[in-house]
Order: sequence, then structure tokens, then C-alpha cells
Amino acid sequence: MEHLIELRRRLMWSIGGFFVAFLFCFFFAKQLFNLLVIPFKWATQWAGLDPHKVELIYTAPQEFFFTQVKLAMFGGMVIAFPLIATQIYKFIAPGLYKNERSAFLPFLIASPILFLIGASLVYFFFTPMVMWFFLAMQQAGTDDQVQISLLPKVSEYLSLIMTLIFSFGLVFQLPVVTSLMARVGMLSSEALVEKRKWAIVIAFVVAAVLTPPDPISQIGLAIPTILLYEVSIWSARLIERSKERERLAREKREAAEAAAEKAADASST
Repeated sequence: MEHLIELRRRLMWSIGGFFVAFLFCFFFAKQLFNLLVIPFKWATQWAGLDPHKVELIYTAPQEFFFTQVKLAMFGGMVIAFPLIATQIYKFIAPGLYKNERSAFLPFLIASPILFLIGASLVYFFFTPMVMWFFLAMQQAGTDDQVQISLLPKVSEYLSLIMTLIFSFGLVFQLPVVTSLMARVGMLSSEALVEKRKWAIVIAFVVAAVLTPPDPISQIGLAIPTILLYEVSIWSARLIERSKERERLAREKREAAEAAAEKAADASST
């Protein structure tokens, strides 16, 4: 019953934090959406168009309202994630040993940092690249061909950038997951090296599933995934070396204690 009461309290804090962040993001939803449109403006500049004439549309009366709700939910989850992660850690921390808590805490800090790095990569590079790729498909109207212009819907543009942010943020958690598995002994650097070929294939498959069907975003997600896999191998090796040093130090300490006990027994006899 005490665990259930503690779980309820942590859930209430998490849901409350998310609700407050949701209300804050919904109040500034239009400003946040205009902020997300900036990469689209960069893409129009790259395409040689006027960034001041960027236009998005919505074709249903309720579409932009629900777009703002979706944006507020996404922003609320991002803002409230540190609080939610802290509540999860406080709930499970009493059941961990001191060394397990000290080992788990760095990964809890690294996870949101890596997510922000992935989201920044999407915002400053990949979204402008993807939109530039789509803008390049426009067709100027002449006597022989019709005018074909890109007029994205607000909901579709938000879904695109949210999908990219979620995909990159999720992929950038790879070093955290593999490091945790290596620390608990479920994974080794040798196993990661042996599965490197399969990891490259899986990276492109995952990129094809998570990203829009264009080669730029798919390759743009697959390449960082492969690089992060190499980082995971390096991180696993560091953890294995650290565990080996701890094992040697523990054996040395145990040997010293055993020698001290033998010397004490000899002196007593």
C-alpha cells in the first residue's frame, strides 16, 4: 500500500507538471508555431524564393485549433520531461543500492541533453534541407506547363517536424540505452562490433519507417544512427574498462584483508 501511495503521488506530480506546461504552450501556441516555421523560411531562401511570402493553409475550420492542441501537448511533454524523469527516479531510487543510484543518475541527465541535440539538428539543418527538397519540385507556369506551388497545411507541416524531432530524439538515446545494458552486463563491446553490419542495415530500415518518404531525411537519420552506434561501442568499452579496474581493486582489497586476517591469526597463536 505504501508503494501504491508513493506511485500515486509521483503520478500526480507528473500529470500536474504536464498539465501546467500544456496550458503554457497552448497560450503561446501561435508563437511556437511561428518559431517552427523559421526552418521553412530558411528553405525558401535556399530555393531562391522570398521568405516573407511563406504561406501555410488549413482546409477544415477546426484544423488549426487541433494543430495548436497537438503542438501544446508536444511542447508540454518536452518541458515537463525533466520533472517526469525526476519523479520516476525518486520512485525507483529507494530500491537501488548507492552504487546503482550513482550509476543511473548520469544517464538520467544525459538523456534529455541528447534529445535536445537531436532536436536541434532537426531544427537547424534537416528540416530546412527537407523543405528545400520539396520546394525544388515546384513548377513555374508557362504556355506549355501549369503552375505547381507548394502550399503545405499547418497540420501536415507540424506532423512533419514533430516526426523528425521525435525520430532524431529517439535515435540519440542509443548511447544511453547501450551504456545501461553494458553496465548491467547484458551487452558487451565485442557483441556490438560483431553486429555492426546488421546495425547499419537496421539503421536504414528504421530511418525509412520513422521519417517521411524522401531520401534526404532518411539518409540524414541513418548516418547519425550509425555514428551513434560507434559512440555506443566506445562507451561500452569505457564501461568495461571501468568495471575491470573496479574488479581488480576489489580483489586487491580482499587479498589485503585476507592477508591481514592471517597475520592476526598467526600473532594470536
